[in-house]
Amino acid sequence: MGRGRFVFSSSGDPIRAAGTKVVARNCSRVSSLVSSVSGIAESLFATLFPSYCLLCGAPLVNISRLPVCLECLSDMRPIGDGVCSICGERMVSPYAFTGELGGPRCGLCRRLEPTFAKASAYGSYEGGLRELVHLLKYEQVRPAAPVLGRMLREAIADLEPSFRAAEILVVPVPLYSRKLRQRGFNQSEVIVRAALKHAVQDRLTLDTAVLERRRETQTQTGLTRHQRRENIRGAFVVAKPQKVKGREILLVDDVFTTGTTVSECARILRRAGASKVFVATVARTLKADANRADLDAEERAGMTMAAAG
Repeated sequence: MGRGRFVFSSSGDPIRAAGTKVVARNCSRVSSLVSSVSGIAESLFATLFPSYCLLCGAPLVNISRLPVCLECLSDMRPIGDGVCSICGERMVSPYAFTGELGGPRCGLCRRLEPTFAKASAYGSYEGGLRELVHLLKYEQVRPAAPVLGRMLREAIADLEPSFRAAEILVVPVPLYSRKLRQRGFNQSEVIVRAALKHAVQDRLTLDTAVLERRRETQTQTGLTRHQRRENIRGAFVVAKPQKVKGREILLVDDVFTTGTTVSECARILRRAGASKVFVATVARTLKADANRADLDAEERAGMTMAAAG
């Protein structure tokens, strides 16, 4: 029969020595548990608060809910001057046509009046700003919304001198129900809610149920002009026409790319009785040359023909 070993204390008491051994074992277990929990906490902390910028990969000096460095954020500058006074497109000619209401107009807006009164965007949809929008939309980085909201607020401020009504109805471009369930939120709504927190006036009233997206559409990326028109045709409906009639509407979206989506939304809002529709976005795609703007005149003309029909 094997014999157990005792570790005697200084008093020579074997019972006290056994107790010491149990305490030591328990301390070891607690230490192991603490280390395990600490490791999980560190892993969770690293996930929630990455130590590097998600845009450029540089180490982050300060802990922030938004894992983007200050240098990347400071590089997201406003578009500035030299854009069309109606659609916000970059002017490519120093000899810009000035409309009756003042301000330069691009070739497209000279040829055909847009369905919206004026559009404004904070920055160009490229580089860090494009990636920041993608962090919110596709990576679910919700802390990006307040930053994008402040940018949208600046775009709205650019439009405010054109507002004539005492109260402006703010309408985000809606998502189709299936995509909304998949994403969990409408990025346009999340951004505009953040923007309105910085509003200095009470004239902006948000209503997320005015517009509905009744038909799912594929991404506009890579589609021809004709395909973009067909893709978006009939996708939106005005669910609350009584809220729209006679009102000035501020339509908001995250990005103005080809303008097909906001133009279609503005068209049906106007058809429902809206007096004017303004468009504010965080970013917009700026065309590189006048040739592309001239080509897009065909697209705008096609949409006008569809509206007339």
